[in-house]
Amino acid sequence: MNVSTTPNTPSKLVPPFTMETALAKVRAAEDAWNSRDPERVSLAYSADSQWRNRDTFVTGREEIRAFLRGKWDRELDYRLTKALWGFRENRIAVRFQYEWRNAEGQWFRSYGNELWEFDDAGLMRRREASINDIAITETQRRFRWDAPGPRPLDDPGIPDVQ
Repeated sequence: MNVSTTPNTPSKLVPPFTMETALAKVRAAEDAWNSRDPERVSLAYSADSQWRNRDTFVTGREEIRAFLRGKWDRELDYRLTKALWGFRENRIAVRFQYEWRNAEGQWFRSYGNELWEFDDAGLMRRREASINDIAITETQRRFRWDAPGPRPLDDPGIPDVQ
């Protein structure tokens, strides 16, 4: 595995990516986002990381943390699953689905694609996300593991269709 270790910091998956490291990078991102911890999630991004998330543009870790705090204040009971779509060198493309409910109790499933670009240290310096939401009923939910926390290893993740 292409892993770089520096003193007093966790191992990081760094480019150029292989199938193994790209899959591990996607799962690490999914696990971090499922923690719903803005501080933890922000540490995966470079200090000057640039995002496009739907119609919102964010730059740097502090803006990322603020964005995520607001997101998880609105998107309650959030559960996310990601799947590798493709990779090369320092870029990874993923598709994802997540479910959440609003304060009124309406459930949604959000479908999306992300394009990621990483620096040499394995920190994401660019993230572009396109996301669509559909209203679902509670009985249509697919993602029911205990949260916050990672998706169980035996959970199938994103279905092949829909």
